[in-house]
Amino acid sequence: MAQYSAKFLQSIHEVDPAEWKKLVGETYPFLNHAFLSALEDSGSVSKDNGWVANHMVVHDQTGSLVAALPAYLKDHSYGEYVFDWSWAHAYQQNRIAYYPKLLTAIPFTPCTGPRICVSPAHTAERAAIIGFCVDQVINHCRLRRLSSWHLLFPEEGQELEVEAVLNQRLLKRSGSQYHWYNKEYKTFDDYLGAMKARKRNSVRKERKRVHDQGIEFVRLAGNEMSAELVDDFYVFYHATYMKRGMYGYLNREFFEQLVATMPENLLFVFARKDETNIACAMFFVGVDTLFGRYWGCLDEYNQLHFETCYYQGIDYCIEAGLAHFDSGAQGEHKIQRGFEPIETNSWHWIAHHGFSEAIEDFVNRERPDVRAYIKDAARYLPFKAAE
Repeated sequence: MAQYSAKFLQSIHEVDPAEWKKLVGETYPFLNHAFLSALEDSGSVSKDNGWVANHMVVHDQTGSLVAALPAYLKDHSYGEYVFDWSWAHAYQQNRIAYYPKLLTAIPFTPCTGPRICVSPAHTAERAAIIGFCVDQVINHCRLRRLSSWHLLFPEEGQELEVEAVLNQRLLKRSGSQYHWYNKEYKTFDDYLGAMKARKRNSVRKERKRVHDQGIEFVRLAGNEMSAELVDDFYVFYHATYMKRGMYGYLNREFFEQLVATMPENLLFVFARKDETNIACAMFFVGVDTLFGRYWGCLDEYNQLHFETCYYQGIDYCIEAGLAHFDSGAQGEHKIQRGFEPIETNSWHWIAHHGFSEAIEDFVNRERPDVRAYIKDAARYLPFKAAE
């Protein structure tokens, strides 16, 4: 692999946007140069809040960009959704520094997708290039004396040869989420028709309760958002955190920049009552996937969360012909509404030999329990037995 060279960057702006787009494609909005730029430009990701950009790029001898991965130096574990707080606590108890660590993930975004991106022109060398990337990151961690490297939510269907590369060098951890899949439904009623009668009626009653409260919904693309609507959304977004005594990770400038730079990837669903916005959910639109991300409301309304965040999203997927709805982390309540439990994965390199062995034992014992949970949770899906 001597024909390749790796470099670590302190900003996404060190990469030409056109070259980055050529490498990562357009199927996954969270890797868009515009998205990563908005995080940095707005200060939502910065040294001040414990996220220091440390992206890796790989070039060949001609200077062409052949691979890249987003990465951040972290001095905490917030905003990751693969929880390693107990690992950090164990380090602290043994007076060993766990932070800083290196994280390859999309900040505040527990959505499965590409993480180590390889140029389509080098598909035949994909496994070897990924192996080179992994080795370079590990060497970087050793030189920086970092405790660990964490690769979170890599894309589904990882090629077997690539997974073999990761297995040789990293520890695999399993988790679970709930995703919706479009079985070529033509309408929402078509989707309900796949459910057992009792479950189907339950969903209809939930939607009717929202309608009976005089609530209507308006869907807006990013280019239809005014400054006033962005203000409304941001108030709702923060309300979700304030109810838990927290502040939202993302500032208004971040959302404002997204609306300006990648409006085609944004979908806002506003709930309105008496011509007043009372709630909003924000989604990202990929080529075949809808990603549910942020939601909020100021007052409580019966079933409004389920309608705004889930049923409106399913409606949109069916109308737009999207195959997949990734609604984000957590939420067992999604199962009875047709979101299937799936396995997610993360990969970890631990510098300390003793802790690496202990964590490997933990993730190996944890994995069967996660898979057993997924199998059991699937029994509660609302679909008819034939499905």
